[in-house]
Amino acid sequence: MKLPILPGIAAAAFLLLVPACVWGQPQPGDYSPSRYEVVEERDRTAAMRDGAELMLDVFRPKDEGRFPAILLQTPYNKSGAAARAQRFAARGYAVVNVDSRGRFRSGGDWDPFTPLHKTDGYDLVEWVARQPWCTGKVGTYGLSYMGWTQWWTASQAPPSLKAIVPEVAPPDHFLNCPYQNGILVCWMVDWAGSMSGRLPHSAGPGPYGGFAVDREEAYRQTPYVEFDKSRRYLPTDWWRKWITQNTSQGEYWRGIAYQTPESYARVTVPSLAITGWFDANFPGTPGNYLAMKQHGGTPAARRPRMVIGPWEHIINSRREAAGVDFGPRAIIDWDGYVCRWFDFHLHGIDNGVLDDPPIHVFVMGRNQWRTATDWPIPGTRFTRYYLHSGGHANSSSGDGTLTLDPPGTEPPDHYTYDPHDPTPSAGFTNGHIDGPRDISASAARQDVLVYTTAVLTEDVELIGPITARLFAATSARDTDWMIRLTDVFPDGRSLFLAEGLMRARHRDPEAGGAFNAERLSTINPDQPYEYTLDFWRPTGNVFAAGHRIRVEISSSYYPYYLRNLNTGEDNLGFATEPVIARQTVFHDPSRPSHVVLPVIPPGK
Repeated sequence: MKLPILPGIAAAAFLLLVPACVWGQPQPGDYSPSRYEVVEERDRTAAMRDGAELMLDVFRPKDEGRFPAILLQTPYNKSGAAARAQRFAARGYAVVNVDSRGRFRSGGDWDPFTPLHKTDGYDLVEWVARQPWCTGKVGTYGLSYMGWTQWWTASQAPPSLKAIVPEVAPPDHFLNCPYQNGILVCWMVDWAGSMSGRLPHSAGPGPYGGFAVDREEAYRQTPYVEFDKSRRYLPTDWWRKWITQNTSQGEYWRGIAYQTPESYARVTVPSLAITGWFDANFPGTPGNYLAMKQHGGTPAARRPRMVIGPWEHIINSRREAAGVDFGPRAIIDWDGYVCRWFDFHLHGIDNGVLDDPPIHVFVMGRNQWRTATDWPIPGTRFTRYYLHSGGHANSSSGDGTLTLDPPGTEPPDHYTYDPHDPTPSAGFTNGHIDGPRDISASAARQDVLVYTTAVLTEDVELIGPITARLFAATSARDTDWMIRLTDVFPDGRSLFLAEGLMRARHRDPEAGGAFNAERLSTINPDQPYEYTLDFWRPTGNVFAAGHRIRVEISSSYYPYYLRNLNTGEDNLGFATEPVIARQTVFHDPSRPSHVVLPVIPPGK
């Protein structure tokens, strides 16, 4: 049949009925046609177990029958999701959009991470299932924070929940936001201000309601714990908990955590997740995929699905990011496949969705979709690329190189990290990381170590997770380590692809230097330590012949990441006076600093 085109969505590149092969033009697939008029019921209420009444809108087919339901819980105003709800309702679903507890006209007190969001999710699913227009089967959908609400809900195992579609869902809170491996991200600080009240709050013009008109200036103010005052947040009960409880073992964070084996084991439903290579919340999607495969509470739950496209946080909205055009295949009929997913799991239509490959990723540079049976892609060669220099790898004009050969006897590299003059986060000053930007300007600084391969004589395809092992020392009692992967073009452009970072005191010596969110380590000045950095975002990119692969190391990337003031205090949120640090990176036989890149062999 001819594939209908949803409003604003290009159906020609609909991807997820691709045969189980490595490459192939995505083919259209069948899904519920738009065949119902839609009736709307605005501003109904549902009572939660503690008596709080949440405000909701219902969109359902204008028909006397019963329909499976899809639930959205949002802190961003339920009315803003009406258009998508209407499209789903026209295809045979009752869609319920709910304002989160304490937001807009919903009852209760607003806190982004109260455990009550978990029980609210359970209560809402069961409330929906009991309605006279519902078959008793409920699914969930939604982007970003609404991905969180879905995982929180699923971890409570409401009996009527049958499938979830978490889109660009973040992971737990020390892996990504508000802390990324122990480091505060600026956009989450902005978000806290805009979300500090019942209604959207603004301190003036600018992104996120005006809370970062000039991030460069705004986030130099210290201490960080006072941002609620200096940035004029509305009074909250939670902002200072974000800052004062700076490990995952704080009572506040434990109550809402969901990325634990025990929590995943309580999830009994299948999940279909989507994200983009440049999504600021990227690590939630592959992390949840892998955890559900291992720990899911039922066979169906242990068959998750994952899609990764060439997008930013707002997925599938344009084929271009940061000036790079990924071609017509970059836009897909995502809502069409969501309908197909729910047609099977909620309507019971045998449409072959279980035969689809579980993994679909868009490979940049080739601008094609690739399917796979697992993640990482089977057959991936995790290959060590070692750092080398004669001791002068500072800037892209230095002598740093990146090769497959382990280092011999080589002098270490040094740079100075001055919190008064942090390395700038080129192009990332107005929101989420928004694509493969040219960051060659920051690589020209002396506080950046740069290691680059020789010009490639053949294509190198990387798809999957990236890890770095860094042997390093600092003259301070704490600092940050940041590593970036870029694609260097023949014309000198260096396009950002992925990064890993870690606050030094979150190093866990008992785990071989891996990140630990539970406790703080001791960092002795000038003592070498091994740091294992799992890049929080992998990549899917072909480095074409004639290009070069580059790794950059610095201790700041500001204002995207708030500065480490290097004081070594147990809680950096109270620090006020920066300490200048002399940093050392080793690459010798006993301390072979390197990155492990996911190389796809030719023909795979």
